[in-house]
Amino acid sequence: MDLSIAAILAQDGITTGAIYALLALALVLVFSVTRVIFIPQGEFVSYGALTLAALQTQKFPLTSWLLVAMGICTFIVETSGVLRHSERRKLAGRLVPVFAGKYLVFPIAVFFVVKALAPMTLPMLVQIALTLLLVVPMGPMLYRLAYQPLAEASTLLLLIVSVGVHFALTGLGLVMFGAEGSRTQAFSDASFNIGSVMVSGQSLWVVGVSVVMILALYFYFDRSLSGKALRATAVNRLGARLVGIGTVQAGRLAFTLAAVLGVLCGILIAPITTIYYESGFLIGLKGFVGAIIGGLVSYPVAALGAILVGLLESYSSFWASAYKEVIVFTLILPVLLWLSLTSKHVEEDEE
Repeated sequence: MDLSIAAILAQDGITTGAIYALLALALVLVFSVTRVIFIPQGEFVSYGALTLAALQTQKFPLTSWLLVAMGICTFIVETSGVLRHSERRKLAGRLVPVFAGKYLVFPIAVFFVVKALAPMTLPMLVQIALTLLLVVPMGPMLYRLAYQPLAEASTLLLLIVSVGVHFALTGLGLVMFGAEGSRTQAFSDASFNIGSVMVSGQSLWVVGVSVVMILALYFYFDRSLSGKALRATAVNRLGARLVGIGTVQAGRLAFTLAAVLGVLCGILIAPITTIYYESGFLIGLKGFVGAIIGGLVSYPVAALGAILVGLLESYSSFWASAYKEVIVFTLILPVLLWLSLTSKHVEEDEE
């Protein structure tokens, strides 16, 4: 290995590490707010990439049907929850139309807009906007259907639910997208020479968007009222509830942000590598390694850990390509050992 090869590998590592950093931040956010280890995070990567690929080939993405189906299920669950409780039943006349607008009218409207526009040759920004409209709303719907009823359950039970949701979404991905992989068009075909290293425009897009998203999250958590509410819920759920912060709303917001980050990761990585219906799981796991390095609580350490994972994967592919996945996931062992030795163990309260 000479200096030029090392620089090329570093570029690849930083590019993929930026993707893993966004996923690590999403995983830390969801876990700190809801105690859910969000294994299905990777499915949002796959769904985002493959939905965009379908739009670019002028095909109608079947995620539109999934959005409508999840909306109908969420509407039924929300409405039945209102009618089942006598205190909330008095508000049914006001709440049910709101639920109908959020979970029936909006998904159906998106469905028909996508159906009308899918056969056309659309600008890249419109394709990305439609992809976000189709996949991001599934995040809060998924929280309402699978996780909110178990919000006070143990972390182990929530983990088991996450595994089940992951397998369900993976199976649906196979049905909707098939077994063949897809790539999307690059945001930029430009390339720049920095010394002896050629930097692609796509890599700059990935790193640039990742940095913008990380900074946006920083200012959101630091300056906005809803961001501060999320931080308070992450620090102490009971204390947040006592001061009037809705932990249910915080959970939905956390899942919405995680869905946004997942879909953006899929959109950014799809021009670089072929994405299959199950590809998101492995990508999400590497983001999870970065989140573990941050102890599932520290956003900066998780982001830096994800960059380390990307660099380690890149250099491992050069030295020992057959074992690169093993090397990456072995990184988690010393981190877990260190955390077990330095963290104070707290027993979960049993209800």
